[in-house]
Amino acid sequence: MAEEYRLLVINVGSTSTKVAWFRGNDCADVETIRYSNKDLTLYASVEEQMSLRERGILEFLRKNGVGLEDMNMIVSRGGLGRPMPAGAYEIDESMCRDLLGGKFGKHPSALGPAIALDFSKKYGMPAIVIDPPSTDEFQPLARFSGLPEIERKSALHALNQKAAARRCAGELGKRYEEMNLVVAHLGGGITVGAHKKGRVIDCTHGLAEGPFTPERAGSLPTADLIDMAFSGKHDKRKIQRRLVGEGGLFAYLGTSNVKKIQEMIRSGDEQARLVFDAMAYQIAKEIGSMSVVLKGEIDGIILTGGLANSLMLTDLIKDWIKFIAPVFVYPGEDEIVALAEGGLRVLRGEEELKKYSESYLSKIDFKN
Repeated sequence: MAEEYRLLVINVGSTSTKVAWFRGNDCADVETIRYSNKDLTLYASVEEQMSLRERGILEFLRKNGVGLEDMNMIVSRGGLGRPMPAGAYEIDESMCRDLLGGKFGKHPSALGPAIALDFSKKYGMPAIVIDPPSTDEFQPLARFSGLPEIERKSALHALNQKAAARRCAGELGKRYEEMNLVVAHLGGGITVGAHKKGRVIDCTHGLAEGPFTPERAGSLPTADLIDMAFSGKHDKRKIQRRLVGEGGLFAYLGTSNVKKIQEMIRSGDEQARLVFDAMAYQIAKEIGSMSVVLKGEIDGIILTGGLANSLMLTDLIKDWIKFIAPVFVYPGEDEIVALAEGGLRVLRGEEELKKYSESYLSKIDFKN
């Protein structure tokens, strides 16, 4: 029976490993294993951290009285791999080679699939990733930027956007693949996507487009950005840091802490209110843009991610977009649960398990 399936779920971040095990839909236990910078500087590369991260996961299982041999499947958060449509992908050597080698970008999340594959080989259970960050389902029109040398790329919070969309579909008694939705992931990074019948056919880039965020600049006037880059006052690294890390709310107000900014607003800080309103305004504009991508045929608009916990923010956004479609708010981004749900869909035969080494982009019918 499906409720008897046991899954080990792994989400590797820069300085932590979040690990959980599930009995069916129920999370039996979850733990965030944290590592100090001092711990990690002992390793010359991300790959060398693998044994450290594995020991932490095995200790978690030991404390819970279960072993890898008890698991039916290992589900890991994906890494920066080959751009491919969302879905469940079997972890194989080709995937891990791309991730650890940084072929499409370097990030510690590459360790998750590598650890899962190592455990899979030793204990014989399948290892998969669900809706990785490199998910790419763009329609051809969405790839044009205005210059042939620059192609728009897909880089979004695919796992959480898809999980929130499926949750909304379930509440409405429909399948995700039957619906048109606009989903806005609101966090340190913000992405706004147009979901058409189960595919994200367009979306703002999480690092280089869209509304400004607590710490990212988002889309900028290109002429002024060129002037800034060639002013002689900034080197490339400083500008990159200004755009991602020191942009957005931080650049205007000196803090990216939304709770603190809301306290500033409540105490009468008009500049804080204006900047906060501007972020909400830009988010609403992007939602409007993605509504046009879907030609106004929209079943719902979803606000999700950590910032969706802010009623001040979601109320501002809803005031601008409520005329477009019903608005659903799902605060937080429970990636661990989303990964487990994806694993269960595969185990139950509800979702096809894809091969990383095969290309699926050519099989998408964008006419439907």
